[in-house]
This record gives sequence, C-alpha cells and structure tokens, in this order.
Amino acid sequence: MSRPKLSGLTVRAERDEDHQTIRDLTYAAFKPMAYSDDTEAEMIDGLRSAGALTPSLVAELNGELVGHVAFSPITVNDEACNWFVLGPVAARTDLQRRGIGSTLIHNGLARLKAGKADGCVVVGDPDYYQRFGFRNDARLTYAKAPARNFMILTFQAAVPQGEVHFHPAFGEEA
Repeated sequence: MSRPKLSGLTVRAERDEDHQTIRDLTYAAFKPMAYSDDTEAEMIDGLRSAGALTPSLVAELNGELVGHVAFSPITVNDEACNWFVLGPVAARTDLQRRGIGSTLIHNGLARLKAGKADGCVVVGDPDYYQRFGFRNDARLTYAKAPARNFMILTFQAAVPQGEVHFHPAFGEEA
C-alpha cells in the first residue's frame, strides 16, 4: 500500500545545532536494517569532523528535522577527482516512504551538478536509485559491494576508470 507523499517539506544545509538530531535520526532509521552495522551516524560524524560532508542536507517538516542526506568526495585509483558518493540517507522512521529521502536526494544531486561535480556514485538498491538516473557502469568498480548495487550518475565529464574508494570515515582501510 502506497503512503501519500508529504507536502511542505523544505531542504536546507545542516547547521551545528542539527548534529545530535541527525545522529539520532540516522541511528533510528538504520537500526532495523539487516545490512546495517550501526555505524552510519558515526560515519557522518567522521565525515563532518574531516570537513568532507559536501553537501550535508536536512529536510524539515513544520520546522522539525525529519530527514538527512550526506554526500562526500571519493577517489578513483587513489587519486582525487570531482566525484562524490551519496549516503547515508535517512528519514524519520514514522515518515518513511513519504518522499523525504527522494526530496533530499534530488536536491543534493542538483546542488552537486550546479557545483560542477563530474558525477556521483551510490551503493544501494538498483530499483530505488535508478529512478534518480543511477546506472551500473563497469568502468568504475567498488570492491566492498556487489556490482549490481554499485551505480554511477554522470553530470559533466567522461567516466573515469578504476577502483573507487570512499572517505576513511566509511571504515575503509587506507
């Protein structure tokens, strides 16, 4: 059964006073997920501490924070590039499947594109992320996820070739 989309959502950049709410929201959203290792909130904190959240957006409904999405730079073949990874993304548990995540993702991707990013990658459910334009592309690989769950979205330039690495806050070895 489909739940109605929420109206009146606003999206803005995170502020310092949002950090604890983002932490709590992320923990609650990922807690029931079988694939979660309960480190998503700490991952966001680590990205924030490193200055690697680019952008970090929140969704508000009637002045209350109800969702969050993080983007951070990636490397390809251990070289800096102008590509980013989407995630984690979370919505308040009682409001999931109401368009919060989609709104945040669309807004974040638009900001990356406007900022002249070359592209974005994501690890997730292809049925969900393909609606945003993400596709599998063998030119970029990510060893920590099945190939079907690793997808890319290009904005500006040709797709680089090689192995993708996320920021160390994701728990990857250097």
